[in-house]
Amino acid sequence: MRSFCAISNVLDILGDKWTLLIIRDAFAGKKTYSEFQASPESIPTNILAERLKRLVTHDILKKNPYQQHPVRYSYELTDKGHALGPVLKEVINWGEKYIIDTERKIKISFNTP
Repeated sequence: MRSFCAISNVLDILGDKWTLLIIRDAFAGKKTYSEFQASPESIPTNILAERLKRLVTHDILKKNPYQQHPVRYSYELTDKGHALGPVLKEVINWGEKYIIDTERKIKISFNTP
């Protein structure tokens, strides 16, 4: 921890261009690497792999094997990840209100498990 500021510490985990988009997609029901990779923002594969790993390390996503040969994983939000729902919802609301030509094109469910 480099700071006692909560915002600074959250930004260390979530504050890059891609992480909230991956979390958005998890709320939208995406689970596999290929589903995340198919997002309209076209996240580069090396960055997607690193961000998924970071989100698992910080217990925001849970990694579950769904195929053995080769091993493939699905990802799902943990309770900690679901707790980001209200934050993401407010970011969406702010963007729709203040950024011209912004609209909600991805159906997202903020229901907790």
